[in-house]
Amino acid sequence: MAANGAGALVVPAPSVRPRSTGMWVGLLGFCRKKPLGAAGGVIMLLIAFIAIFANVLQTHDPIATDAAATLAPPSAAHWLGTDHLGRDIYSRILHGARVSLLVGLGSTLVASVLGGIIGLLSGYVGGKTDLVVQRVMDILQGLPLLVLALVMAAALGPSIPNVILAISIPIMPRAARVIRSSVLSIREFQYVEAARALGLTHLRIAFRHILPNTVGPFIVLGTAQLGSAILVEAALSFLGLGVPEPYPSWGRMLSVSAAEYAQKAPHLVLFPGIAISLAVFGSNLLGDALRDTLDPRLRGA
Repeated sequence: MAANGAGALVVPAPSVRPRSTGMWVGLLGFCRKKPLGAAGGVIMLLIAFIAIFANVLQTHDPIATDAAATLAPPSAAHWLGTDHLGRDIYSRILHGARVSLLVGLGSTLVASVLGGIIGLLSGYVGGKTDLVVQRVMDILQGLPLLVLALVMAAALGPSIPNVILAISIPIMPRAARVIRSSVLSIREFQYVEAARALGLTHLRIAFRHILPNTVGPFIVLGTAQLGSAILVEAALSFLGLGVPEPYPSWGRMLSVSAAEYAQKAPHLVLFPGIAISLAVFGSNLLGDALRDTLDPRLRGA
């Protein structure tokens, strides 16, 4: 602070850090504090890159058969070998990432949105409505995730939209519970009481003033459930109830080769299994790190 010629004080303008710079600083801080979470994020970004550019990265048509190259081991012509129909394993794994991410992200998004709306309204309204809704969620959550997904997939039939819906229904109760627990505490805050005193409608209070404050748990929930959704999709495809042919799917690749060709051509089981493990491992690491970062009770952990 200095005085000019007229004797008036001149206050220096505060330095404004660009938003992009702050974002990169926050990202670097996250990488330093949560290296495992950063590693999980890198794995998921790599899988997303592979899924987006699968057509560019592929070396063969993923559904083209070659009888002369049946059960070929990894080589320069086929980097990860071929399956019992002569299809290139490397190209099929690349395109299988598309299916896994599409089903995983789609089912997680649908389940999180539906469960979030149910949890928001149930927690805000309370009373008998909350009691009835939570008992229904208890029934759905009491069934194992894979069992309920199997029942839904068998009833709906094998297709990508049906698989997304079949996985969304079992995940939805978990999303509803997480959002409801946040709403129960947020609705008692003073700014919510002030909004009621101003005469705002309940829907406006719920969706305008309460819902934005559940974004943190919503993000954590989505990343945590993504790995489960990918794993369930692989299990459904393994059992023949998931994504149908000709779409390449990691679970279907295991289903075709696991029992009959595992000993003769172990690469048929090894590489799809590694792909599934990396996707689930990366999403779990990222979800745990985001939970520790966004949850105020765990920020010092």
